[in-house]
Amino acid sequence: MSWQSQQRSETVQLNSAGHLGAMDLIAPPAEEESDQILAIKAREDRTAFGVLYERYLRRIYSYHYYRCGNVADAEELTARTFYRALANIHRYSDQGVPFSAWLFRVAHNLLVNWHRDNGRHPISPLDAEVHAHYLVGDPMESVEKTEEIRQIRQMVSRLPVERQQMIALKFAGRLTNAEVAEVMGRTEGAIKALLHRTISKLRKELNKLDQTRTQAGE
Repeated sequence: MSWQSQQRSETVQLNSAGHLGAMDLIAPPAEEESDQILAIKAREDRTAFGVLYERYLRRIYSYHYYRCGNVADAEELTARTFYRALANIHRYSDQGVPFSAWLFRVAHNLLVNWHRDNGRHPISPLDAEVHAHYLVGDPMESVEKTEEIRQIRQMVSRLPVERQQMIALKFAGRLTNAEVAEVMGRTEGAIKALLHRTISKLRKELNKLDQTRTQAGE
């Protein structure tokens, strides 16, 4: 009998005997299993994969939506990502590669094929959550923020595809620089430098637009 099972058994016995109330004996919180452990278990246990699915569903969907700009397509690509990941989970091994990077590599490969097969160019839609966030509060400020996001989106869409991919993985997928590097087949240092240059470029372009608007207002 496991320690947790023994604790539950003891709790039931004590309660039935009337020695302790239900709230007097609190089981310690279960430790959350790592992605790597769950991925290994998922080879034989679909429940373990279900936990990984819940952990990464929102991030994978956000990544696909950011790159394809369509809810239906993003949902389809998300479903295909997890289906392919489950079908190939036996190929994952914890050899210094985080499960998150492995999963996003699956998503990335599917997305590349999707763009190729459909002859579409990657686009960067206005994220619904960010949009909703900025629409709260002063109406004039909301309009300004929404316009700023639209301009940033246009700037990103003009970047080379590799940089768009990096931005999507970093901010929509919420990956670390090391994980982005693993997905894109680059070194962490290269990604860090490229990300810095890209953000600096976007910031400069946005500042120029702000200056132009200010001058126009004067």
